[in-house]
Amino acid sequence: MVPNVTNRLANVTARQLICESCGTEFSCDPGGACWCFDESVRLPLPKDGQSRFKDCLCSNCLTKLARDSEPTS
Repeated sequence: MVPNVTNRLANVTARQLICESCGTEFSCDPGGACWCFDESVRLPLPKDGQSRFKDCLCSNCLTKLARDSEPTS
């Protein structure tokens, strides 16, 4: 079972981040009403060492990563 980000990060306060992929600044509030809770894109949370990214991505980069991860038919 993949841990739910809201359970895993419930006690984390809001923070300003810079997207590691594109450099866009955005806010992340996993203990409140973060934009990602309403995002239709769902990716499994990678285990440590399985992703080149160490933190959250902005909405555009998350969507692009999900699209690029879809299996081609």
